[in-house]
Amino acid sequence: QVQLVESGGDLVQPGGSLRLSCAASGSIFSINDMDWYRQAPGKQREVVAAITRSGSAIYADSVKGRFTISRDNAKNTVYLQMNSLKPEDTAVYFCHAYINANPYWGRGTQVTVSS
Repeated sequence: QVQLVESGGDLVQPGGSLRLSCAASGSIFSINDMDWYRQAPGKQREVVAAITRSGSAIYADSVKGRFTISRDNAKNTVYLQMNSLKPEDTAVYFCHAYINANPYWGRGTQVTVSS
């Protein structure tokens, strides 16, 4: 059984930083693209950042220059470093990955940016 488990969500003040992690486990033969999505209350889920196995990354315009996605292929883990956080970054952050050519989602981790 393949699963993705996120961690690192928390309550942080505006301007603060957080680092999210997402670890894949189970019977894994290959992991291709790994992504972070987020969903704020009353809004649709949106992609935040994505990274290929070789390390090429893309970002949503709203987080460019503030967030950095990275991955450790040996650990089957993807990270999201979030700096200069804003209240509008408040959301549940979900990890998504193509594992063994199938899409998987994590259950999400809550990030709240508030003073």
